Amino acid sequence: MYITQGLKRAVQVNRRGIATIDGERQRTWGTFVERVAKFAGALKKLGLRPQGRVAILSLNSDYYLECFFAIAWAGGIVVPLNIRLAMPELVYMLNDAGVQILVVDETHKDKLPELLPQSNSIQHVILTGEGTLPDDALRYEDILMDAAPLPDVGYGGDDVVGIFYTGGTTGLSKGVMLSHTNLISNAITVLLNIYEGEPWVYLHSAPMFHIADAQWMVGVTMQAGTHVFMPKFIPEEMLKNIQKYKVTHCALVPTMVNMLLNLSNRDQYDVSTLRGMNYGGSPMAPALISRARQAFPKCRLFQGYGQTETSPNVSMLVDKFHDPAYASKFESAGQPMLTVEVRIVDEDDHELPIGEVGEIVVRGPNIMKGYWNKPEETAHALRGGWMHTGDIGFMDEDGFLYIVDRLKDVIISGGENVYSVEVEAALYQHPAVAVCAVIGIPDAKWGESVHAIVVLRDGESITAETLIEHCRTRIAGYKCPRSIEIRHEPLPMSGAGKILKRELRAPYWAGMSRAVN
Repeated sequence: MYITQGLKRAVQVNRRGIATIDGERQRTWGTFVERVAKFAGALKKLGLRPQGRVAILSLNSDYYLECFFAIAWAGGIVVPLNIRLAMPELVYMLNDAGVQILVVDETHKDKLPELLPQSNSIQHVILTGEGTLPDDALRYEDILMDAAPLPDVGYGGDDVVGIFYTGGTTGLSKGVMLSHTNLISNAITVLLNIYEGEPWVYLHSAPMFHIADAQWMVGVTMQAGTHVFMPKFIPEEMLKNIQKYKVTHCALVPTMVNMLLNLSNRDQYDVSTLRGMNYGGSPMAPALISRARQAFPKCRLFQGYGQTETSPNVSMLVDKFHDPAYASKFESAGQPMLTVEVRIVDEDDHELPIGEVGEIVVRGPNIMKGYWNKPEETAHALRGGWMHTGDIGFMDEDGFLYIVDRLKDVIISGGENVYSVEVEAALYQHPAVAVCAVIGIPDAKWGESVHAIVVLRDGESITAETLIEHCRTRIAGYKCPRSIEIRHEPLPMSGAGKILKRELRAPYWAGMSRAVN
């Protein structure tokens, strides 16, 4: 299996069909594959090596999709960059991955003067926009037009096709190496649950740098559907796009769904074409499901659970189980995907009986090859041949998976993973901070919000607002604490001197069936 296989099929069965819609710009599958082959040729001409890394720093666009497939066509590895990251985080990822070529859009080209001097590997910068060309940058359309089409290099199977960075438990992000087989097997198993046999008109409203959207770059292409792009999620713009382009499918996090439903003028848009909505990051409350059913009456709902390391889907709660008749399943993450094995294990990796709580471990063709340049962390995560997710849960007698807590110190806020240790590392860089702990607390809008509990050094005085601003200079805004409690007494500790975060979280989650969202 190889990523460009689905693209070649799309051209074979739907050459004259519309592949991409980006504003007023539309391209057929025949044109799309020609551009992919030529941009692959341009990358090769610039010196891209086999398995060389090309990073993309961009909002959603048709260029993004072209780059994704062209990099695979040329035998390279794509490194999608989260556009919300702070400069130190971007620099770390570029250097860690040894990125050779950086593709950037108009919105983010202003970062280049600060970014490039700190890079130790970037040789070329390519601008996708039509604006002023930065010094020493190349224009996407110019190099594409000047290049000869490159025959598909033919990489596939276990060859790495993407490095997707996720938060690290050591404070440094980890590059998750995903292969062609990983991404294709995930797309196929998802489509087996959702695909009705008629090609989709899919709206890329969630960020394309995220693995949750990468699966649709692959899956929609495999079915020769149509990709519609909006640069970023804006609730009313999304409804306009659904109406204008007769969108049939989309993927969102519950926070986005709630924003759509809260639009006062939502009813003025025709959304009757929408047939499927995939959501993840956290479950949707029954009340929100009911409202979504009313707002999108022909739309089926699917909840996906997984993580970057699993490409991403582990399990899915299909539309049937969103019905009130199956209310007992609402809080589950659904049943395992086809080809994916799921177990609940104890601390010694022994499988636990039905209903008992333990760590969720996963095995299948969707599991990552490992963490880039981190063999010890790879060995630990994949010990015994199973991916240890760091999530705590149980399975019922029908094979439904329930998430109750997290072993890994991660908070999911608005669909984004925030690793507590990254936030704590930023806080500890302030000289006034003696001890801190970062936890996730319930939030009606975001599912969870980042909350910090800080003990100051003797004689120090500082406001929560000042500490939050301090964090903003070091980590992405979405990772920064939304609230900070400054305490004057020691934080609870275990006998081994470890801060007991479960005790800190307990008052916020009291009365709830699960300690995470």
